[in-house]
Amino acid sequence: MPDPHAPKPADEAEKIGVLLANLGTPDATDYWSMRRYLSEFLSDQRVVDYSPWLWQPLLQTIILARRPFKSGAAYRTIWNNEANESPLLTITKAQTTAIAARLADIYGPQVEVDFCMRYGNPSIASKVQAMLDNGCRKILFFPLYPQYAGATTATANDQFFRALQAPKWQPATRTVAPYFDDPGFIDALATSVKRTYAAAKTKPETLVVSYHGLPQRHVSNGDPYFDHCQKTTLFLQKRLGWADDQITMAFQSNFGAEKWLQPYTVDVVAQLAQSGKRNIAVIAPGFAADCIETLEEIEGEIRESFETSGGKEFSYIPCLNDDLNHIDALVQIIDKNLAGWV
Repeated sequence: MPDPHAPKPADEAEKIGVLLANLGTPDATDYWSMRRYLSEFLSDQRVVDYSPWLWQPLLQTIILARRPFKSGAAYRTIWNNEANESPLLTITKAQTTAIAARLADIYGPQVEVDFCMRYGNPSIASKVQAMLDNGCRKILFFPLYPQYAGATTATANDQFFRALQAPKWQPATRTVAPYFDDPGFIDALATSVKRTYAAAKTKPETLVVSYHGLPQRHVSNGDPYFDHCQKTTLFLQKRLGWADDQITMAFQSNFGAEKWLQPYTVDVVAQLAQSGKRNIAVIAPGFAADCIETLEEIEGEIRESFETSGGKEFSYIPCLNDDLNHIDALVQIIDKNLAGWV
């Protein structure tokens, strides 16, 4: 009788899944596609933590009657028409392909790599089930948010664990911790800054490090997001060897009437221009891939704020996307988190 505890041949070994997760994307830019996406996103209690009894009537009857038109128009300015998808989806696919190739070189076919979105498609639940169907008995879940926030990392993990409620045979699981201070990540950021500065006709006088905003109340209640953003900025400054007046931190994408983390990026760039700074650069190290907040907001509203206030040269430094240095950093993080499994 075969020994049930004997090691399995390589081609029969249980597989390990690495599931990358990003925020999400609408399926299209029309009203109903945008409404479905925004409804799912803005109904998440981690994102908008007001009482559902008060928030949902306002969301479903007033906000979602108008917001999808405005958001759809914004997405149309950046949409990847050739692939008929958002840039976030295009870039996440490229990241997944690159990471899968690197991990295949290291581990062979034992490790399977895929991606999912917290909101929209492909859903976390669908990808978890697909990994189980493909024989994965261990899954490493990797939210692609360098800095932790309840509205990003935590809600992605929440949805991942909800997806594990359905299978009769649950896999062993791990989640990747925030990597705001990872040396490889910081090196990749610094390299991207140096590359942009070297190519600029006029060297930027200030680098604005812009992060997605968060209600101040969340941080006051214990969310470590501000601290993580501050540390990423400080580590980047140290890696570049810059003085304090060469770099500044700010926050964008605030929503609603309550106080959010400050200073606001749109105000900071205007103040820099008014103070005599004519050439600046903006980088967004809280985003693993370029998206609506970078390609439309930074390149649109924030650029306009700088230029209408007297600024001349505005350089946006793209997200790390599928840059080789970024892929190297992510692969190293995954490799560390797979320790003991492979």
